[in-house]
Amino acid sequence: MKNKNTNNNPKSNSLLGLSLLTALTASLCCITPVLALLAGTSGFAATFSWMEPFRPYLIGITILVLGFAWYQQLKPKKELDCDCETDKKPTFIKSKLFLGLVTVFSIIMLAFPNYSKIFYPENKKNVIVSNEAYIQKINVDIKGMTCSSCEEHVNHTVNELNGVLDIKTSYNNSNTTIEFDKTKTSIEEIEKAINSTGYKVIKTKPIK
Repeated sequence: MKNKNTNNNPKSNSLLGLSLLTALTASLCCITPVLALLAGTSGFAATFSWMEPFRPYLIGITILVLGFAWYQQLKPKKELDCDCETDKKPTFIKSKLFLGLVTVFSIIMLAFPNYSKIFYPENKKNVIVSNEAYIQKINVDIKGMTCSSCEEHVNHTVNELNGVLDIKTSYNNSNTTIEFDKTKTSIEEIEKAINSTGYKVIKTKPIK
């Protein structure tokens, strides 16, 4: 008598664990600033920024592992010539539903840098400047930013200072441009705020 062997590959659990680990690791450098903000300990925001160069490889590993897991799940099962009872219902951890949940979670983690901005509350203030001569604009080179989450972290922290009129941060250019009222804050205070995020000020220069 032929019965279908429905037992899943014993390595499937390890594969799913690996896919979750790589997906989380790939997004760690962008998740950390958000966690730092929520915890009120912004100093460790740049802790995992060193992992950014490995992000493409971790994404690739995640995709390959999930692809292989789905192949293992969907490939035709072998038939065995025996009278034994092998047609057993797989456990939840070995089911397509669980694999689907792992896949969705991995996609959410990998896409985190694209929607991380929503976790940063708007804190820009309307600043009234009595004299335009008090307005100063500077460019600050910053080390350690790796994604849009890092940009938002810097923007949010600097906007907490009094007198900040505008700030535009770019992780691609490793800098931020800040316009502020120099009677209400200073370059030193701005640099201190940026350094408090865990990223490091490299150089500051005025923009005329």
